Amino acid sequence: MTNHMNAAKSRSNKKSLLGGAMIIAGTTVGAGMFSLPVVGAGMWFSYSMLMLVGIWFCMLMSGLFLLEANLHFEPGASFDTLTRDTLGQFWRIVNGLSIAFVLYILTYAYISGGGSIVNHSLQGFGITLPQSVAGFAFAFVLALIVLISTKAVDRITTIMLGGMVITFFLATGNLLMEIEPTSLFSPDGESRYLPYMLAALPFGLASFGYHGNVPSLVKYYGKDASTIVKALVLGTSVALVIYACWLVVTMGNISRSMFSDIIAQGGNMGVLVGALSESIASENLSRVLTLFANLAVASSFLGVTLGLFDYLADLFDFDDSRIGRLKTAAITFIPPTLLGLLFPNGFLIAIGFAALAATIWAVIVPALLAYKTRQLYPNSNSFRVPGGNVLIFVVVLFGAITAICHLLAMADILPVYR
Repeated sequence: MTNHMNAAKSRSNKKSLLGGAMIIAGTTVGAGMFSLPVVGAGMWFSYSMLMLVGIWFCMLMSGLFLLEANLHFEPGASFDTLTRDTLGQFWRIVNGLSIAFVLYILTYAYISGGGSIVNHSLQGFGITLPQSVAGFAFAFVLALIVLISTKAVDRITTIMLGGMVITFFLATGNLLMEIEPTSLFSPDGESRYLPYMLAALPFGLASFGYHGNVPSLVKYYGKDASTIVKALVLGTSVALVIYACWLVVTMGNISRSMFSDIIAQGGNMGVLVGALSESIASENLSRVLTLFANLAVASSFLGVTLGLFDYLADLFDFDDSRIGRLKTAAITFIPPTLLGLLFPNGFLIAIGFAALAATIWAVIVPALLAYKTRQLYPNSNSFRVPGGNVLIFVVVLFGAITAICHLLAMADILPVYR
């Protein structure tokens, strides 16, 4: 009888693999995907897919490197603890600055993008709000969910991602069926494609940013490496499939030359959704597409701010009590919300700068952490990413090239499709 009760209790306490995968997928699939067709217009579909698969692999490996290092610490340890005890004070400062910058600026970006989408949605009902007010309302409601618990984010994000999948395919199903292969593989305009890939790399990297949640998953699952690895692989693979479908829908229905007009208008979410909505015959399906955009931004906001919340709690040594969580919530949400009120239209600029800093903490530092922990614990039986030092070098090189490409594109040295 006791054994049966213990077994039942163990099953009830076992965390869902789906929940962890949905946190990763929900963090990954978000506002960043709306930049992919715009920055990919120059290289078009084939090279865009090639780029995404390569970035998916490198970003998955860097996440697994981070997990490998994290498993040598107690659950709850975040980036600050890992870098301090493994790489030393210099990398602790560099990594701390980069992770705080990326997570804060992404939180601001999603408040800005969320406010834009919320406002766009309300206009369909004849309601108009200042975008700063819409952004504040968006941030306030979702911040309450993060404040409650990781399990609340798990459940809400799972529901949101399910809603995203349903609304995405409802809105784009007809468009997928009507696409002509020639529009994907023989676009109009100039015949130059590959050179535009370099300037697009940072936006692809930003679209696979989930690494702030790896320590959160270790805290959530404990040292269950097998389940966390499956959650990372499944979550990022779901994101890759959704991105592929998104590129097919957008590039199959919006001509390459039309993207020049979208870029001229700023290339933001509303412009792209508006252009795509013109290809949807049904007004109801157009509204479903807008709902998908809302869910995408909201799920990304939840995932990113959960990672920032846990990082700051570890950094400032705030406990998990109600007062401790309130303190963490204050320093997590107040600064980016104030920025959203003061500068409500900075979404695209924020995404670009986030990608630049993310090359440090989401790519290079995880690889260095894995390299160092292998030296510190050579006989450990803990999880280890296959591929040896060669794979570590490949991931570091990918991060360095992406950062350089962003700087060169900002300096107008790399070709950027306009």
